[in-house]
Amino acid sequence: MLDWQAIDTVLLDMDGTLLDLHFDNYFWSEHLPQRYCDIHGGDPEQVREQLLARIMRERGSLNWYCLDYWSRQLDVDIIGLKREIAHLVAIRPYVTDFLQALADSPRQVWLVTNSHRSGMELKLERTGLQRWMDHIVVSHDFELPKEDPRFWQQLAAQRHFDPTRSLLVDDTASVLEAAADYGIRHLLTLRQPDSKQPLREELAFPAIHHFDELMPALTAEARR
Repeated sequence: MLDWQAIDTVLLDMDGTLLDLHFDNYFWSEHLPQRYCDIHGGDPEQVREQLLARIMRERGSLNWYCLDYWSRQLDVDIIGLKREIAHLVAIRPYVTDFLQALADSPRQVWLVTNSHRSGMELKLERTGLQRWMDHIVVSHDFELPKEDPRFWQQLAAQRHFDPTRSLLVDDTASVLEAAADYGIRHLLTLRQPDSKQPLREELAFPAIHHFDELMPALTAEARR
């Protein structure tokens, strides 16, 4: 699937790629509406519908990912509420094996996430993913989401990498499209970002279910 000899830099998304997206989906669709009702009152089903509609209006923007924005908008402590269910944060299968194999190779490994920094730090506390990363890139620092091609331009201006020799793995098609427009050559997505949801079919980019599918060629390279 991949020619590892043609890849120097591996750019990895966090939520839905390295981590199970179930935590985030459950938080926004179930835990937040319930806790919002506990704090502010209201009919649970009505509140849930209204909150999801408000959230979806920001999809693809930086506000969509900004915990400070939603804390202000909803008058709740979003990161505090996330900590209440932090036990649901989970690394996807074979991720640690894959990251260790990358660490044993000569490639640079970057975490490139739209996650708000406070949410990212909560997840890194739970998982320790940072131990395998050469760089951690947070899109909020650029004031642009990864869905915006200008994000990739600014990232390349700040940290040099060759897009023609880079791999991006991300579960969001619009992010992959923006990266492709910028010139990142190797692109992969995930068939099941949320372990509680069905596998996705008819995806626009090459896809894997789990990272063990990439391991044979990577480990074979190490044995040469």
